[in-house]
Amino acid sequence: MHAYVYKSLRKADTYVYLAARDDFERIPGQLREQLGPLEFVLDVALTPQRKLAREDAAAVRESLVVRGFHLQLPPKLDLDPMTQDWGTDA
Repeated sequence: MHAYVYKSLRKADTYVYLAARDDFERIPGQLREQLGPLEFVLDVALTPQRKLAREDAAAVRESLVVRGFHLQLPPKLDLDPMTQDWGTDA
């Protein structure tokens, strides 16, 4: 299966995978508005052996079959350990 990957120019580290190139009609209107303009970044074959940096390729393939698109959101940032109370203050 092939996927076409676009990055949101409005939302940092947010990507949309599409089953068909430039098939933006698959993305619900409200979501399209939130994402803003999309820029093509990658054409990728999603084989069972394919490893993706931040997504499970099987989950992406399933989303493409069911919805025609897959949304990749930015990774959740862990809290900075320096902001936690370590109980060392006097």
